[in-house]
Amino acid sequence: MTVEEVKALVRNVPDFPIKGIQFKDITTILDNPDGLRWLRDEIVLRYKDLGITKVVGIESRGFIIAPAVAMEMGVGFVPIRKPNKLPAETVSVTYQKEYGEDTIQIHKDALSPDDVVLIHDDILATGGSMAAAIDLVRKLGVRKVYVNCAIELLGLHGREYLQGKAEDIYCLMALEVDE
Repeated sequence: MTVEEVKALVRNVPDFPIKGIQFKDITTILDNPDGLRWLRDEIVLRYKDLGITKVVGIESRGFIIAPAVAMEMGVGFVPIRKPNKLPAETVSVTYQKEYGEDTIQIHKDALSPDDVVLIHDDILATGGSMAAAIDLVRKLGVRKVYVNCAIELLGLHGREYLQGKAEDIYCLMALEVDE
């Protein structure tokens, strides 16, 4: 598949999760085996030679692609979850997002100072949840952090918000908010 073919699979859902937000739904990529394979393969190709030791996925859509990438790269997968979802001792970060406040957590022992981490999520919008994920991972003292999203929403300045927080910020495709 080409990037344009994959972009065409993205579904717009108006007024989700609240009125005024046009949600970019990637489940229409995920239910297409060629689209799913393209996402996984493009991420692996980008990061395979950077010494990644763990792939971190942000709840919930980051959980879909990140484990497949981790398996293909032969490294571990680590989830970042909402509060009270992880069973062992956690570290937390609370942050502002475009429509409220949220908290995310990671197991305190999930990463070490030797780790080189790839954080994956489906969408880079304003950058709030990704910035919080980077802060959370950095609290555990990792060596390097790379950031990947399937889609970057242009005009929301998420990439600018993340500048200086990670070694690299890469999105597989870019869409206009109203596209």
